[in-house]
Amino acid sequence: MAENRGVVYVGQGKVEIQSILYPKLDNPAGKKIEHGVILKVVTTNICGSDQHMVRGRTTAPSGMVLGHEITGEVLEVGKDVETLKKGDLVSVPFNVACGRCRTCKEQHTGVCLSVNPSRAGGAYGYVDMGGWIGGQAEYVMVPYADFNLLRFPDNDKAMAKIADLTCLSDILPTGYHGAVTAGVGPGTTVYVAGAGPVGLAAAASARLLGAAVIIVGDVNPVRLAHARSVGFETVDLSLDATLADQIFVILGDAEVDCAIDCVGFEARGHGHDGSQVEAPATVLNSLMEITRAAGRIGIPGLYVTDDPGAHDAAARRGSLSLRLGLGWAKSHSLHTGQTPVMKYNRQLMQAILWDKLHIADIVGVQIISLDDAPQGYGEFDAGAPKKFVIDPHGATRSR
Repeated sequence: MAENRGVVYVGQGKVEIQSILYPKLDNPAGKKIEHGVILKVVTTNICGSDQHMVRGRTTAPSGMVLGHEITGEVLEVGKDVETLKKGDLVSVPFNVACGRCRTCKEQHTGVCLSVNPSRAGGAYGYVDMGGWIGGQAEYVMVPYADFNLLRFPDNDKAMAKIADLTCLSDILPTGYHGAVTAGVGPGTTVYVAGAGPVGLAAAASARLLGAAVIIVGDVNPVRLAHARSVGFETVDLSLDATLADQIFVILGDAEVDCAIDCVGFEARGHGHDGSQVEAPATVLNSLMEITRAAGRIGIPGLYVTDDPGAHDAAARRGSLSLRLGLGWAKSHSLHTGQTPVMKYNRQLMQAILWDKLHIADIVGVQIISLDDAPQGYGEFDAGAPKKFVIDPHGATRSR
């Protein structure tokens, strides 16, 4: 039997590279499926959502193979697959979707009704998302391949831009979805909460959509410096000055047209005394304060139904102290949920291939080996301004 290795969550704060089973064309229940393919993983990314599990902030079990951001080469094709062949290079949306249910047909692939017996929506290597094996590994199986996979039109051209194209599996469509649902368009003023990879992807997407001014806020000075270096305005939320005051200095107006939450449930409070105090609703409440009346707020940042690491009982159940009255009074529209990657990934692929978007530079892609993945997790958790991309087979080093 062929060998396989992957990144395995072993306990709070710890991942290991372990030998894992070589994938079969089976679903999580062990039933044979012929609509899937087996991929040789070319690149697979470490995501902030992975960090939530590794920090012990979910109910993820020890032994889970991590990884939902996958780009790979088709090695084996099930007999029901019609549009893909061995050797194709493909991007894998992090959503596992059947393409047949009502929500998939309506392009809401983040909440597929068929791939997870416990709730709507499936994903690779993620807690409560259907049991699909993660792709931070040498090989992985992808079901419903004809529907799920985005094939690159030219392998050589794709490999030349693989550091950018690897972002198509999650963070770039997620940032773009946040910008679209926030109503970003030509001439708009935009505030992005969070200068991590998804925040920078949202900022890059706002630029692609024609925003006039894009402001990124964070408490991490290194990440803020990187955001400035790639052309965005910034606000430092560790300062005593309020968010509205800092936005006013930039715009001459304390409110923006559009706001995007790219932080999620592990948000920290603002100001010197509160910057290290966890306050799960702090970002959402601040966005309602600085978004104009009738404005929209996109929320690609992750919120969970169960948070065993939360500091209070309500937050452990996913309940937040949200100022909904403020949002109601200002007639805000808030859009939540997992990104339906396939709604955007083909167009974003074209933007990359035709040099309209250099997302790898913006989010700070750094390619590492599979053996270096635990170190990458540690550096990312410490706030490095990087997007760590694992290359399990050295495919990028040969080019």
